[in-house]
Amino acid sequence: MINVRRATVEDAAELVRLRGLLFGIPAASNENGWRDASRQILVRRLSAASPTMAGFVVDQPERSLRTGAALAASAVGIIEERLGGPGNPRGLVGYMFNVATDPAHRRHGYARACTAALLAWFAAEGAFVVDLKATSAAEPLYVSQGFVRTADPAMRLALPHD
Repeated sequence: MINVRRATVEDAAELVRLRGLLFGIPAASNENGWRDASRQILVRRLSAASPTMAGFVVDQPERSLRTGAALAASAVGIIEERLGGPGNPRGLVGYMFNVATDPAHRRHGYARACTAALLAWFAAEGAFVVDLKATSAAEPLYVSQGFVRTADPAMRLALPHD
């Protein structure tokens, strides 16, 4: 049995570490202060009285003495309130991200356990639509949980900033 637990503010640094692994970012890289900013966002959002962000994690069986790493896997999600429609009258939409597993702990079902716990949280909060972006390697996991590709093409605009 895999022990999944809700992430706490104490997990923020580890969630950022796993995010770096997910994107293949070297551990020493903190370009534009992204690690610090991400950690601060996690601390603020996970500690909110009425959180619209939740994370679910699996602890490493034994904390890595070499690296200090404590989490084996994670899945994080937010709930957005949009305007409702016939298929989603309340307009609550979940967005799943930061699904990551430490390389030493892959292929043990940890990501599946974390995403299942996150999907249960979305449902309990009333978000009956959940979106995510999937790599081709991770797509079978999400398809097995009922996700389907949508016809909507994604677009993005990066606005200038200081």
